[in-house]
Amino acid sequence: MPLENLHKGTNSAWALWKIEEEEVVLASAVAPFETAPSNLTNPLKRLEFLAGRVLIKELANVFGLKFHGLTKDEFGKPFLKNHDFQISLSHSYPYVAAVIHRSHAVGIDLEQPKEKLLKVAPRVLHATELQDAGRDIVKHCIYWCAKETLVKIHGKKDLIFAENLMISPFLKEKQGELIGRIIVNTTETTVTLAYFVYENFVVVLNQ
Repeated sequence: MPLENLHKGTNSAWALWKIEEEEVVLASAVAPFETAPSNLTNPLKRLEFLAGRVLIKELANVFGLKFHGLTKDEFGKPFLKNHDFQISLSHSYPYVAAVIHRSHAVGIDLEQPKEKLLKVAPRVLHATELQDAGRDIVKHCIYWCAKETLVKIHGKKDLIFAENLMISPFLKEKQGELIGRIIVNTTETTVTLAYFVYENFVVVLNQ
C-alpha cells in the first residue's frame, strides 16, 4: 500500500505516499474531479501531480470530507473545492507529502538531500543559518524545507528567503521542532515547525 505514515490529530492530519502505481491507476482514483494537465508532459511529474491529489483525497476522507478536487488562488496556493479545510502539498519522486487542517494555514515540504543545496545556500540562508548548517547536507535540507514550508503558510510570493524567512539554529536529530519566523515589513509571525529525517528525504511541516 503506497499510503505511508498517516498521522492524525484532532484538527489536522498529514501523510506520505510512495508512488508505485501506473498513471492510469492514480488517474482513476481522482476522476472525474482531477486530471493531469495536458501540458504536463514529463511522466514523473504527471505521477507526482496525480499522487498528490490522491493523497489529499485520502486526508479529506480522514475527516469525512467528500473530495471534489482542488482549486488554486492567484498566488498558486491550493485549496479543497467546497470545503474550508486548509491543505498543502509537496513531492519529490517517488514520494509525495500532504497536510490538512480544519482552520489555519498549513505548509509542508519534502526534499531529498543533494549537493545542489550547498550551492544555493548562500542565496537562501541567513549568515547565522549558514554557520549553523556548515557542510551538513541533511541540515541544509531541513533549513530549505523549513523555509519552503513558511512560504506556503504565508501563501504569497513576496518573500526573500534569506531576509524574510528565518529559522533558529537547532541540533539535528531524526525528528524535532524548529522555530521559524516570517518577517514582512514590521510584522513578525513565529511558527513552530516539525521536521522528520528519513533515509532518503526530509519532511518539514506545521500542524
